[in-house]
Amino acid sequence: MSASGGTKAIVAALGANLAIAVAKFVAFLFSGSSSMLAESVHSVADSGNQALLLVGGKKAKREATPEHPFGYGRERYIYAFLVSIVLFSVGGMFALYEGYEKIKHPHELTHWYWPVGVLVFAIIAEGFSFRTAIKESNTLRGQRSWKDFVRHAKAPELPVVLLEDLGALVGLVLALGGVGLALLTGESVWDGIGTLCIGVLLILIALVLAAETKSLLLGESAGAEETRKIEAAIVDGDTVTRIIHMRTLHLGPEELLVAAKIAVRHDDTATEIATAIDAAEARIRDAVPIARVIYLEPDIYSEKEAAKGPDPEASPGGPAPHPADEH
Repeated sequence: MSASGGTKAIVAALGANLAIAVAKFVAFLFSGSSSMLAESVHSVADSGNQALLLVGGKKAKREATPEHPFGYGRERYIYAFLVSIVLFSVGGMFALYEGYEKIKHPHELTHWYWPVGVLVFAIIAEGFSFRTAIKESNTLRGQRSWKDFVRHAKAPELPVVLLEDLGALVGLVLALGGVGLALLTGESVWDGIGTLCIGVLLILIALVLAAETKSLLLGESAGAEETRKIEAAIVDGDTVTRIIHMRTLHLGPEELLVAAKIAVRHDDTATEIATAIDAAEARIRDAVPIARVIYLEPDIYSEKEAAKGPDPEASPGGPAPHPADEH
């Protein structure tokens, strides 16, 4: 669901940005507005970003190979990270440069109705794209706040499109304000100031995207709800008496690795333990369908060993933080 919803939002954003980029560039040619040029480059960068997200989604669907036994699900994270770099370098830095040049060498705007008309059109088109992204995100967001959704979503496409569209709408308002003030005051320096504000906005959004996708690239655990479901599914109270320790890791937005050391009774036979593990794996997949790679190691629980605290050798990386404590 997240993949299809993300693709729909990406395609909507791509179509809107391509149309807007052409319109903005035409308006720049007629008016000479630096805000329009910065917004043109912004829309071109956004179009490239959506193309990157589509490419990442396609590459992530490749089958696992002996060299990459866990598949290519993280391709989506890599391409989302590239988006943040493109937004920062192409969109943000160019807007800062163009704004500085316009303030340093101001020139009068001509054919003012072109940038104003195009900006109004762009706001309507970006609003449509943003509405689509919100609609698709609400399916996955549930009761979470928008901030929590952006920070903890495992599928990167929707948060990326949401932030891009939000930044585009705010940037359009800034561009319209810069052009409007330049027309009202007769001082084209306001057009340059509006362009600088657009650059700062894009860089801030790019930094947020980079931070969130970097966390996904490093490897995030399952969310709090999924973790509780997995824990409840593992313990049957008969053969599997408790979880000694457990680690989860997203191999991709829709693929989860689960590794746990589980406590079994000391007098259980190998056949009974193997049957209990198979049953536990089936319960985990029923409870959390994206848990596709599962490793359960049986052991005998010891109060004495447990009192020593987490063992880094037995549990690589030390104690796992609770998902609610992430970020």
